[in-house]
Amino acid sequence: MARRTRHAVLALLPVLALAATACASKVDTGSQVNGSGINLVQSGKLVTCTHLSYKPFQYSEGDQTVGFDVDLVNLVAKELGVNQEIFDTPFETITSGEVFNSNKCDLAAAGMTIKPERAAVIDFSEPYFDAEQALLVKKDSPVKGLADLRGQKVGVQLETTGEIYANEKAGEFGYTVVQFEDLPLMETAVRTGAVAAAINDNGVLYDYVKEYPDTAVATEFDTNEQYGIGLKKGNTALKAKVDEVFKKAKDSGEYDKLYEKWFGKKPAKK
Repeated sequence: MARRTRHAVLALLPVLALAATACASKVDTGSQVNGSGINLVQSGKLVTCTHLSYKPFQYSEGDQTVGFDVDLVNLVAKELGVNQEIFDTPFETITSGEVFNSNKCDLAAAGMTIKPERAAVIDFSEPYFDAEQALLVKKDSPVKGLADLRGQKVGVQLETTGEIYANEKAGEFGYTVVQFEDLPLMETAVRTGAVAAAINDNGVLYDYVKEYPDTAVATEFDTNEQYGIGLKKGNTALKAKVDEVFKKAKDSGEYDKLYEKWFGKKPAKK
């Protein structure tokens, strides 16, 4: 009898070991910040998902990621007593919520327009930046607007509001939309003549023409967009902290200083 019991116990050990491993795999490696109710995916870090490069909001400079969005989120990290860490990922993994559902990041700062279809799968902070769509062309281009692009190619960045706008107008103005994975590829396509023009947010395009004066912003389109910080659906504690920190920055003038640092002027409104 004792011998049979011993064999039964030994037989159970692999099962118990597997159960223990399964339980261990579910342990959250992050931590709660100072009893605030804010749980971070990595202890001591505020992990920010973005899609590089989107200058001047976030881009690489040497071995550092810098930009307006980076500086803003650094204010949140400082308030939490942690360091910001940037995680570069395809833009569509942010807008779909995949990066949050797989615990890759705490929030997303990617010059991202608040839109209903995005807000259905991720939460947004209060708006922190106003934007419009704009048309990038070569400096000597005769193109002044969409009406001049019939029969030609117009570049867009994949999964952006610029792509949405370009597709909405393509039938009316008779141009072909060409997708690019990221902003630099789209901008370069204009300079090389691979496309006649490109549509993207005005902030990044005005920054580009400063660096490349052989290009120009031909016109802007009144799309009344606002950027928000993306968060996992239901992450109310972190959303509240982001909103609180951004409001404090606007009230203190810190937001204006950062805006002027990256755009060369103060915001028209806060």
